[in-house]
Amino acid sequence: MNDDINIADIRAFVLIVKAGSFTAAAEQILCSRSHLSKQLSQLESALAVKLIIRTTRTQCLTEQGKLFFEQCSRSFDGVDYAIEQAINDAGTVKGFININCVGGYIGEDIIAPLVSDFIQQYPDVKVNLDFSSRRVDLIAGEFDIVFRMGQLEDSNLIAQKLMDISICTLASPGYLQKNGQLSHPKELKQHQCITGSLNNWSFINVKTASKNIDVSVDGSFKCKNGRAMINSALAGNGIVRLPYLYCQQEIANGTLTSVFTDWAVAKSPFYLVYVQDKYQPARLKAFIDFVRNNIARYNQTS
Repeated sequence: MNDDINIADIRAFVLIVKAGSFTAAAEQILCSRSHLSKQLSQLESALAVKLIIRTTRTQCLTEQGKLFFEQCSRSFDGVDYAIEQAINDAGTVKGFININCVGGYIGEDIIAPLVSDFIQQYPDVKVNLDFSSRRVDLIAGEFDIVFRMGQLEDSNLIAQKLMDISICTLASPGYLQKNGQLSHPKELKQHQCITGSLNNWSFINVKTASKNIDVSVDGSFKCKNGRAMINSALAGNGIVRLPYLYCQQEIANGTLTSVFTDWAVAKSPFYLVYVQDKYQPARLKAFIDFVRNNIARYNQTS
């Protein structure tokens, strides 16, 4: 082996490729972008080979870079697996778990307490719980586990359904008194609707079980925060559609009331999602099992 080649520089190269950019790679290992750039330059100089072509906006692998990355990535995966196995074989559940979850009631009142109790049981595990609503890429490795509500797209992921969540269409009594009661979803087009990420609402007739009716809705307020949407509906700004978990208190005290009697929204599945990996660390397996076995205790109603 060439003594001028530093294994740390090869690690840095593999990380840069997997992360997709110098900036993303630097954020993952908490170092500067310039440090990674220096490591790559050292590696390319030692190999006398150009591995990555960089411009101000993009980066791409050379042919030599592609071959080198494939070989090195496989080798490091093997080393990482050996390290994981050494830790797991010791019979300890330890390390970091990065989790992304929907916010609001589900994240704050169900998942966060569940994570807290998991840490009590496994004190050598450190958990980062992120409530950002942006789309995340599990394959890229930024998060180990995500919790998602609704239908999923990527079949390369493992999705374990934890529960079905009831969805309600609500308004304040004052709004309905001022703007009139509704009898059919199509009438939503004549009303102000408070929306989150979806502007197309589907309904099914509970008496006839007829095919879904889809309605495009609009309004003066759009927000992806459940509490803000509830507050807007309480103020009489329009009709809102939310999980029952988010607004059960307002329904119970009558400050929000159901808009329809004959029309309902299909329940939304809630999933725990992770990447299929035969080398799954013990900490992830322990957390997944803990969630499946205990989530019912944290969710008293859905």
